[in-house]
Amino acid sequence: MSTDTFPAGRPADRLRDGDEDVTPAPSAVARKVGGVAGWIDDRTNGAKGVNYLLRKVFPHHWSFMLGEIAMYSLIICLLSGALLTIWFVPSAGHTIYDGSYVPLRGQQMSEAYASTLDISFDIKGGLLIRQIHHWAALMFLVGLTVHMFRVYFTGAFRKPRELNWVIGTVMALLAAIEGFAGYSLPDDLLSGTGIRAMEGFVQTAPVIGSYLAYAIFGGPFPGEAIIPRLYAAHVLLIPAILVGLFVAHVVLVAVHKHTQYPGPGRTNDNVVGHRVMPVYAATAGGFFFIVFGIITAISALFTINPIWAYGPYDPSPVTAGSQPDWYMGAYDGALRLLPGWLEFSALGFTMSLNIALGALVLLPLVYIVLGAYPFVERWVTGDDREHHLLDRPRNNPTRTGIGMAGIVAYSIFMFAAGNDIIAIKLGMSINDITWVFRIGLFVLPPLAFWVTKRICLSLQRRDRDLALHSRESGRIIRGADGSFHERHDELSDHDRWILVQHEPVAPLQLEPEYDENGVARPAARKDRLRAKLSHFYFKDAVNPVTPAELAAAHHDGHHAEALEAPFDYEGIEGDGDGDGGRGGLGADTDAGRGIGSASRLRE
Repeated sequence: MSTDTFPAGRPADRLRDGDEDVTPAPSAVARKVGGVAGWIDDRTNGAKGVNYLLRKVFPHHWSFMLGEIAMYSLIICLLSGALLTIWFVPSAGHTIYDGSYVPLRGQQMSEAYASTLDISFDIKGGLLIRQIHHWAALMFLVGLTVHMFRVYFTGAFRKPRELNWVIGTVMALLAAIEGFAGYSLPDDLLSGTGIRAMEGFVQTAPVIGSYLAYAIFGGPFPGEAIIPRLYAAHVLLIPAILVGLFVAHVVLVAVHKHTQYPGPGRTNDNVVGHRVMPVYAATAGGFFFIVFGIITAISALFTINPIWAYGPYDPSPVTAGSQPDWYMGAYDGALRLLPGWLEFSALGFTMSLNIALGALVLLPLVYIVLGAYPFVERWVTGDDREHHLLDRPRNNPTRTGIGMAGIVAYSIFMFAAGNDIIAIKLGMSINDITWVFRIGLFVLPPLAFWVTKRICLSLQRRDRDLALHSRESGRIIRGADGSFHERHDELSDHDRWILVQHEPVAPLQLEPEYDENGVARPAARKDRLRAKLSHFYFKDAVNPVTPAELAAAHHDGHHAEALEAPFDYEGIEGDGDGDGGRGGLGADTDAGRGIGSASRLRE
């Protein structure tokens, strides 16, 4: 009889003691994929770059999706546009339509217009593809514009991202030109009217206008060269530049690392979020199909650019009520607001500045100003540091006010493009409406700047008071000396961090015009201009709470409530015996407003 004792469980388990876990061999598919990847890496040495990109960390915030919407819309535009090129005929040659759309059957038209009708009525799914392409283009411009708003108002354009901001402004300009070229291709009555207007704008260029228009159209308007040239620009030249700029934009985002909103644990030296694989890739992939699905649903439910309702282009009629798309409307509005006396003759030439300024100068000027802004702000503020944490718009009131003034000015131009439609619908004088827009252009943007800045300063003062005194609880307590105080609920570390994390600012001080030897400083005039602009930016600055001010508020509060009776009696809510000192953050204090680094509150 055996006297051995066995552990709990089956006796045979002892035979497994000391066994090592065996890793299963990779499947045949995995081995093939690994072999192909190894073969490619041996010849391209791309594994390091791919590994770097896959391990890239991206923060999570809803506003970052605005740029993704623009990116996905661009991809949808490229895919749908590639399909449309299969059937579209970029030719202004004349033909007789014999397609499915009966009202236009037998009419003479260009081959471009006839092929667009065929895509819409004779190609299965062709109209849906056209609609997807058009709606995706509009979504791309909207997403790009709103993404630039987010970048501007949060200060994401600051060093080292100035070049990426310039790339974004160039992409926005090219996107507007690409949109104009795209809706001009069908050669319907509406798009033909737009091309005719463009030809008139080009002719207003001083001295060279008529020669330039003749070169673009290959002869007198309309000619037969403009449709093939617009097609080449629309499907080849501009998309290639856009894709190249987009790739450069994404590469610079990876090089500079992604910006993030301030919060505990987030600094200029790290990024808090998820790596590309597997979380961010899955999220981004799902979001792409959401954007694709929404654009497809809009395209299936809402008609846009019904070219069959306009008919083929004929230079003889004048189309009433035609309006450009919203991204070009502002420049049409500028034409309507400019006074007629800007047209004059000089040296035998007619200078039509009442048209040239709005049509030829304003469009590039807007994007030049946008592209130059980061460098101007950097020079004015003297801030040459790298920034990876975003600003809250309220913490830079002047920048936010300038942005709102620009949006209001652009909106006035855009609505002015419909002054004739407004006059018809409201039964008003078009001249009165035009003068309202003219006056509003000089009154409303400064008013928007002032109101926005005052709102931001008020929000800053509220944040400062909240950081010092916390939230009002509505509960009144009495001290031992008979005084009354309101109990304030203490903020969490996260909430207080958001209120105090930004750096204090102050206007630059003007240096003396002469040095100690009585010699004039060579840059004195430039320094005076810089000091005035700095004063404009920061004269009303509300700086964050300093550690000394916060300590004073805590000290005074605890002193006021040190003799307070515990909250253990009926009718008063509290945190327990002896915890009454937490309510002292609401005591008033006369602590001075020192200037110090609020970042010390992170400790």
